[in-house]
Amino acid sequence: MSQDTYSFQTKLLHNDHKVDQQTGAVSVPIQHASTFHQFDFETFGNYDYGRSGNPTREALEETIAELEGGCRGFAFSSGMAAISTSFMLLSKGDHVVLTKDVYGGTFRLVTEVLTRLGIDHTFVDMTDVEEVKENIQPNTRLLYIETPSNPTLKITDIRAIVSLAKQNNCLTFLDNTFLTPALQKPLELGIDVVLHSATKFIGGHSDVIAGLAVVSDQELADQLAFLQNSFGAILGVQDCWLVLRGLKTLHVRMEHSSKAAHQIATWLSEVPEVEEVYYPGLESHRGHDIQANQAQGYGAVLSFRLRDREAVKQFVANAKIPVFAVSLGAVESILSYPATMSHAAMPKDEREKRGISDGLLRLSVGLEKPEDLIADFEQAFNQIRQNVTPS
Repeated sequence: MSQDTYSFQTKLLHNDHKVDQQTGAVSVPIQHASTFHQFDFETFGNYDYGRSGNPTREALEETIAELEGGCRGFAFSSGMAAISTSFMLLSKGDHVVLTKDVYGGTFRLVTEVLTRLGIDHTFVDMTDVEEVKENIQPNTRLLYIETPSNPTLKITDIRAIVSLAKQNNCLTFLDNTFLTPALQKPLELGIDVVLHSATKFIGGHSDVIAGLAVVSDQELADQLAFLQNSFGAILGVQDCWLVLRGLKTLHVRMEHSSKAAHQIATWLSEVPEVEEVYYPGLESHRGHDIQANQAQGYGAVLSFRLRDREAVKQFVANAKIPVFAVSLGAVESILSYPATMSHAAMPKDEREKRGISDGLLRLSVGLEKPEDLIADFEQAFNQIRQNVTPS
């Protein structure tokens, strides 16, 4: 049985970097060198300066490229570094169409940085293919997708958007942070650039800030490699090693957390204090069927809406198991308040247009027993009930 025929689960452990070829070590060596001696005056070796290339970073980049099914991967100092550098494939006068409920950091980059560089944008409901089509302009160069979206978990039909992009000679970027290649392979569906905040599920342990990008076209790979070297927002070698370590357990973590998220979302749907649950694994979710058709699962992130900010404040104060923090995708469950965390960069009126109300909470389900989380949430809701003032 060849390595090419291994399942994704097995490839996480048994790939070209399973052992160090020189020593047999079962962990990728961390190469701290910033510069490399050249043994031949006329012909340089594979590495010369650490910004341009490093064996530890190369191991991560080759691994994520293999797992995503691309020809080349790139490791950056953060998810936003990966996104920002990829946006530099565009030029002054270009136009971007992107999903309305995009991550707050991407919203900030597009609205406050790219506009200064002469790159225009239009936000659309990416779940409405006709709306996307109507907003493609003659100078549109990129369709930017985030699916499931953050934090309202909207699902974009990837194949439909790719078809539109090809008809209009546009690139397609897709933020695959929520699902990772364990559950969704955008390159196989025709996407040009896949992006990750590897800080989240890929790293998986709340101990590293990292970003990844993967492409399947060699010409595009060469362009992105030039930009990575030019901007220099590379991932340090210690962090590369942490991400490689996190990747080894990606499958089992995603499998457990996704099942637990589905169980918790189903339970939340019956809680009187919860006005709406956003999770594509629920059959009532508008994008459920599309997600089932283009991915291998529904992910470990869900959101739910309470009546107002005060109810959220009481729930957060009384929930004991999840940490209340920025970020997601870790071994521990993380409860976040998008209005002041992930989407704090977005003005209130823009948040509300996107369904990011003051009553919205996002939950990234970790590796705890789901019954324990449900019991914890139940007692938190009981506290809210006891504090309700009779009318």
